[in-house]
Amino acid sequence: MSTKSLVVIAIAIFSYFPTTVFAEAPSGRGNGDYVVGPEYRLSDDLRNKGNVRGQSFEFSMPLADSKIFRGDDSTLDPKKEVRTDRKIFVYVPAAYQDGDKAPILVTLDGPSRMNLVTAALDNLTASKDPKRALPAFIVIAVQNGGDDSKGSQRGLEYDTMSDRFARFINDEVLPAVLDNAKIRAAFPNIAFTSDPWGKAVMGCSSGGAAALTMGWFRPDLFRRLITYSGTFVDQQDDDAAEEAAFPLGAWEYHSGMKLIENSDKKPLRIFTHVAENDNRAGDAEETYHNWVMANQRTAAALKAKGYDYRFVFSKASRHCDNRVFELTLADTLVWMWDGYEPE
Repeated sequence: MSTKSLVVIAIAIFSYFPTTVFAEAPSGRGNGDYVVGPEYRLSDDLRNKGNVRGQSFEFSMPLADSKIFRGDDSTLDPKKEVRTDRKIFVYVPAAYQDGDKAPILVTLDGPSRMNLVTAALDNLTASKDPKRALPAFIVIAVQNGGDDSKGSQRGLEYDTMSDRFARFINDEVLPAVLDNAKIRAAFPNIAFTSDPWGKAVMGCSSGGAAALTMGWFRPDLFRRLITYSGTFVDQQDDDAAEEAAFPLGAWEYHSGMKLIENSDKKPLRIFTHVAENDNRAGDAEETYHNWVMANQRTAAALKAKGYDYRFVFSKASRHCDNRVFELTLADTLVWMWDGYEPE
């Protein structure tokens, strides 16, 4: 075979496979276990420093229009209310340049702590300290589908051990943001990065469990995960199809089948937190519902597996305590985006 023929074959082979390689270069600063409290204050990076504000948008997505979460799942408890429409809140920081492929942060139970996230974003995209600077990520706060716990639409979305919610965000919510007329009018060339290291998720309680689950099942889509008071307990619907594979729901991450320890290490960067007086802190292990135990075990499993992880234990605080967010969120975001390299 001639040299020319070999070159043609080589070009054909390399053109068949994707050539884009996404990577990050984390410094390792801030990894490990931390204790905060019992005194709390608002972080200076979350105060109004007079920096230029970005633009906020809001629109709704009817559940009936969804192909993934229509609000009519057979596992739902008919006594639990399902929303007709789901609100989506979007914040584009002043530092974003129209046409750039923006990194994103998806926050759950929107709008939740969006005011704190945007304050940190405004202050730290303007930071002159490279160790404190944040990239100009776009915030997308997604409202849950309604109610709570087993049998609810919110529980179905957040507590189910599958890639379903990750697909919903990626396939339905993100395109809806990019196609929104008001957003397009302000930013005609708005675009999101295709780099999964540029896609973060943040949630509290079951929203925290959902954040981990999104990355766990779809690390090709989301790799930076923030969980406060994560519901890593047995709260998956008992009649969910996923019960066959994960009978104890998110409890399986750290106990039972020990998913984190017994699975190959995934390309993920994970923040976890639990409060000293978090939900059912005194419950015995066999209840599978002790939030403190669940989060401590999850953090220990991440450490043992060698993940880039950060675990915060907050003293004298409760489930999803806003004081903890006010003290830690700026540092959490700085740590989470460490090592990010724009596309």
